[in-house]
Amino acid sequence: MRRRVMVLVLLGLCGGWAITWAADPERGRTALTTRAFNVAIWPRSAYDEVWKQWGVSEKPAGYAAAFAERYGLHPAPYENDGLPMGLRPAKTVLGGRGITNDCMICHGGSILGQSYIGLGNSSLDIEALFEEMSGLGDRQRKVLFPFTNVRGTSEAAAMAIFLFSLRNADLSLRPQPLDLGLRADLCEDPPAWWLLKKKRTMYHDGGTPAHSVRSLMQFTLSPLTTLAQLKAMEPTFQDIQAFILSLEPPPYPYPIDETRAARGKLLFEQRCATCHGTYGPDGKYPNKIVELDEIGTDPTRALAITERAKTHYEATWFGAELGPDGQKMTYRLPRGYQAPPLDGIWATAPYFHNGSAPTLYHVLNSEARPTYFTRSYRTGAADYDPSRVGWKIEVLDGPADSSLPGIERRRVYDTTQPGQGNGGHTFGDGLTEQERRDLIEYLKKL
Repeated sequence: MRRRVMVLVLLGLCGGWAITWAADPERGRTALTTRAFNVAIWPRSAYDEVWKQWGVSEKPAGYAAAFAERYGLHPAPYENDGLPMGLRPAKTVLGGRGITNDCMICHGGSILGQSYIGLGNSSLDIEALFEEMSGLGDRQRKVLFPFTNVRGTSEAAAMAIFLFSLRNADLSLRPQPLDLGLRADLCEDPPAWWLLKKKRTMYHDGGTPAHSVRSLMQFTLSPLTTLAQLKAMEPTFQDIQAFILSLEPPPYPYPIDETRAARGKLLFEQRCATCHGTYGPDGKYPNKIVELDEIGTDPTRALAITERAKTHYEATWFGAELGPDGQKMTYRLPRGYQAPPLDGIWATAPYFHNGSAPTLYHVLNSEARPTYFTRSYRTGAADYDPSRVGWKIEVLDGPADSSLPGIERRRVYDTTQPGQGNGGHTFGDGLTEQERRDLIEYLKKL
């Protein structure tokens, strides 16, 4: 039976937040999975013929699977006209039939071969997708900055800044982009949507109020989208936000050693709960933003948003959004990272804001983190490590050969590069191996 939520009230745990408005999560799911919010950026033929960019002589058998694996996309768990999750049928500017991308290109992932809306896509090579679907080729880049520097991450904040740089404060188009301090080495691993319900702030740096609806709409800001269209879409994005806040993580699917997990729970409460909260019926989440000097992880993303970018954003319709108290929302530049809730953490590898720790074991043992590594970027049971909890990797002796095509270079994670550092978060280094294993066993239960 369709359930209409006429007034939605969501309360975060331990100092979470509340919103009250007419919103419908089921209506939001329908909009998210059936509606294109941007015009088509490719003709429909681009999907059918992009294999000609792959260096093969004929169209591969099992083409849909080959397409999805090449770009790190996953089967849509909803009707999607034969396209993988993240792509969508859309109308062209002239009203013809084409394809665009949608939110699930980054926020639709897979674990153990099962697709989930709201699980970050840790396999995606969005750079290769856009280059090859547009017929550009690796050596013919025509974008102003990379979409990604390493597979499984994206330059999401950089893209948002770029889109705003094309607009005046009234969101009219500019003849020349504003200088907002754009950089493109942020290397962001998309977080799971189901974590948002516990947060007062969102994004890795915790700079944006979690109840902001307009912040979710930034990527509809293509040059062809008008302010009137944005305003018309806002009620739909209220529904989409309600759907996001209704999501729950999948449970860990393998057996758990309850004796070990019980020991791990005690360790967690002693060592981890101050930042990451407690779990269960009486669990509490502190919404803590940890300063860079304390966390020590790669600072690039935390320092990426300039005062110029913040000021320009706040001068637009996006920055004029009112919060539940009727007051204009406050956007901050915390210069740290929000310690996230850990619900469903078993499914959200790789770890840290930049995906530089492939497993929970690497999170808890900084000395074990490899400098260079790669993985299959597939998401089946054979690719998952249930012992260390995360993705199986191949440790490499050095970086990718610079002469390789970009789609191959981006398969190698190089922690010596800006934005890709794997230092910091050394809080597990003092654990014994048994304690580390016990703690990991408990984390499987969250």
